[in-house]
Amino acid sequence: MDTSNNNDIAITFEERPWGSFAVLDEGANYKVKRLEVLPGKRLSYQRHSRRSEHWFVVNGTAKITLNGLEILVEAGKAVDIPLGAAHRIENEPGGERLVIIETQTGDYFGEGDIERMEEDFGRSE
Repeated sequence: MDTSNNNDIAITFEERPWGSFAVLDEGANYKVKRLEVLPGKRLSYQRHSRRSEHWFVVNGTAKITLNGLEILVEAGKAVDIPLGAAHRIENEPGGERLVIIETQTGDYFGEGDIERMEEDFGRSE
């Protein structure tokens, strides 16, 4: 589903088994997304070889796994995911709505740059 905001930028919205995301803006070397992770759900444990990410938590508390270490990141705080780092976002069961603004920087942002090491939903891409 595509919608437009007041700046005439097309916003792409997609649902996933863990929640949803919307692409808010993108250019040749960046992409900005709004992620919403449902309570008790988590994204795949993955890494990227062509992009790094910056996650800013705007609502809820994120349980983030970064290279095997778990940290809690509350609303108003951010974490950087370096190129090649193994990472995952998780929302605790019974938690409130988890919303993260993700800024990706690099030279490729497609599914082909996702190496999934653990996956809850049977996806292999």
